[in-house]
Parts: sequence; structure tokens; C-alpha cells
Amino acid sequence: MSISGLVSGLDTTTLISQLMQLERAPQNQLKTKLSDTKADASAYRTVNSVFTTLQTAAEKLTKAATWSPVKATSSVGTVSVAATDAATIGSSVAFSVTSLASTHALVTESQWSSRTAVPQYADPGAPITFTKTDGTVIGTVPVTAGATLDETVKAVNDAKLGIQASVIQLADGAFRMQLTSASTGAASEFVVENGPEVDAATPAGQLVLAQGTDATLDLGAGLVASSSSNTFTDLLPGTTITVSKADPSTSVTVGVASDPSALTSAIQSLVTAANSAITNINTYSDNSVGSTAVLRGDSSLRALAGQIADAVAFAVGEDGSAAVAGLQLTKDGKLTFDSAAFAAQLKADPEKTRRLLDGSGTDGTAVGGVAQRLLAVAKSATDATTGSLVSLANGKDSQATELQKRIDDWDLRLELRQQTLTRQFTAMESALGTLQNQSSWLSSQLGSLPTWSS
Repeated sequence: MSISGLVSGLDTTTLISQLMQLERAPQNQLKTKLSDTKADASAYRTVNSVFTTLQTAAEKLTKAATWSPVKATSSVGTVSVAATDAATIGSSVAFSVTSLASTHALVTESQWSSRTAVPQYADPGAPITFTKTDGTVIGTVPVTAGATLDETVKAVNDAKLGIQASVIQLADGAFRMQLTSASTGAASEFVVENGPEVDAATPAGQLVLAQGTDATLDLGAGLVASSSSNTFTDLLPGTTITVSKADPSTSVTVGVASDPSALTSAIQSLVTAANSAITNINTYSDNSVGSTAVLRGDSSLRALAGQIADAVAFAVGEDGSAAVAGLQLTKDGKLTFDSAAFAAQLKADPEKTRRLLDGSGTDGTAVGGVAQRLLAVAKSATDATTGSLVSLANGKDSQATELQKRIDDWDLRLELRQQTLTRQFTAMESALGTLQNQSSWLSSQLGSLPTWSS
């Protein structure tokens, strides 16, 4: 504890604060360096994420399915269709939707005056049993003596038999139990044995609210396709057809055709991803006069931008430049794609067009296409173990960890230094106080001495 300048008149608290500011200068430099290092790591990871997008886009163009795109169509809006690469181009089927899939639903013949009424059973000791129409037991629900209508519904639902129970109110004092299958189709039909009734003497009965049925398609000539849901899988190979309206009088045609636009879109995605990577590199490594780029002049990033450009600029074996397929570099080093030129080349020579993007040959005869080259560039940057961008970001993380440790060490050092300065100034004030007391004592002693006159 010290009182600032009590004896000396100096503002020692301010002096100590100013001295500590000087002492903190090395730590402040470390903090600035830490902030810069974290910004570098973040920038490398941002660029890495862009290269990950480039990798995904390039990898797509190295898959066979991308080069044989298909599109399924339906002539009626209430019938939707999706195709996979397993679909056969040129295949089609015509049909009419004669019925939709529905769930099976029952309601008790008896009704109760309230939700808290207690149902009775023909066999009080036996559970409620749910069976299929062929006698197969779906499951049982134990009946607790004195259970109310609401509690019985909960017991059925808790049994998780694929049958949903609920209480419906028809009017004041008129409650019934409704039972609905959780699935659709003819197989969803079920029967209730030993169901709830108003009194034990009344045979348990249920009314059919909705009959469980399959969705059906009439293909003509007596052929019918059925499904327990409203989705038909592989009616045509590699297709999924979903119906949403029954309309026996309307003929529906579903077909599968080639979809060149999907391939064009995939190439455009590659170009967009590559240009995004170049833009990010230019932004983060800008070395122009006055630039404040986080990674200004970074040679590693510049090298990656050069590799992207080389992947497009260099000829693809004997097939020549990818420019004939509409893919080339602009004067500012970006990629440009002429979809019309690509479509014309694809129509004229589909095999060569694919080789320009997807490469050709295997092993020693392999020639990488533009997509394969860009894929290699992206992988070399983003690989979790050896990727250049990943390594750079991890290296900055290690530097940041070491800098933080040094900053923490400085906190302890500065705390001790401030304690030392405080003790020194306190000791100075104490010493000055002692000297002042001694001076006062000497003055008083000298003042008490007798005065001699001649």
C-alpha cells in the first residue's frame, strides 16, 4: 500500500503507470503480431474453403455419370418423376392413375360421455389385440383396470405398433376412439380384438372410416402397377415416379431423355469455382502499392493461381487446347466458358470433348484433362495431411500458440515489475519522510542553542 507523493509531492502513481507503458511495449508488439498471425491463418482457411469448392466441382467432371446426364419428364403436373444415372435414355411409359395409397382407419361403434369415462371389455383380463386381416398378430396393448378413455389411447400409442390412437368428439358428451394406421397401402389394414366398449356385455365393434389401399397405375392391356405408397420405384429403370392425384381418365406419359444442359451447368460450376479461387488469391495476396492485403505478396498463393491458369492454358495431349470446347483464359487470368461453343463441339465430337475435360488413357498413357488438372491442384492445396493451404494455416496456428504463451509470460513479468516499482517509490517516500523528520529535529535543536553577543 502506498500514498502517491505524500512527502515528495510527486504523482508517483502516474509515474509508475508511464513507466509500465514503456515496459509493456515488447508485449504490445507480441499482441500485434499475434493478431496478424491469426488473421493470416483465417485468410489461408478462407482460400482453402474456396479450393474445396473447386475440388468438388472438378471431381464431378471426372465421373462417368456427369457425362451421361439424364432428365425425366412427366406430361401431367400431378405426377412428378426423378431419374438417376441408371435410367435408360429414350425409355418411356404411359399410364393413368386409378387410385392413391391411403391409410386404414377405424372408429369405435360405441361412444362415451367424456374423455375420463372408463371403457369396458368383453374379456377384462385380456389385452387389446391388433391383427392383420390374415390373422397375423401385429401386437397387443395391456389393459389397466380403471383406465380412462384418454389413458387407453395413450397406452395404444406408447405401444408403438404402427397404429395411432386418438379421441374424437362428435358432439357434447359424445366421444369415440379413432385408430389409424401409420402406413399406407392395402397392407395397412388391421382388425381390433377385445376392443373398448361402453359395457362388457356389448360386443366390441369398429366402423371403417377409410380403407387402406395401394396406389395403382393402369398401364393398359390389363396391366396394373401398384405401390403401398404414392411413389413407384423402377417402374422405369432408374426412375422414381410420385403421384398426387387419382385421375383414371387422364393419360400420363413419363420419359427419360439426355440432358446436355446438366453437363453445361457442371462445367460452368467448375469455371465459377476456379475464378472464385483466383479472385480470393488476388484479394489476399495483392502486392500493389499501398496494399493492405492480409497475405500481401504471398508466393504460395501466387503459385496456386499460376497452377490454375496452367491447367487451362496447356494443351491436352494431341487433342489440343480446351478452347475448342469453349473453355479458355481471359487476358486478366480468369477462366471463361462459351456454352454454345461447347454444345457445338459436344455434338460434333463427344469423345474428344470429354477427353479435353476428363482426360484419356490410363497408367503411362494417361493424359489429364482440364478438370483432372484442376482437381490435382485443389487436392494439393486442401489435403488434410499434406495440403499446402492446410499446412500454412496450421503453421500460423502454431505460431499463434507460441505467441500467446509469450504474452502470458509477459503478464507475470509485468506484474512483478509493477510491484517492484511500487515498492521502490514507497521506499523513496518513506526515506524522504525520515530525512524530513531529521531535518526538523536538527532545526529545532539549533534554534534552542543560546545566543552569544560580543
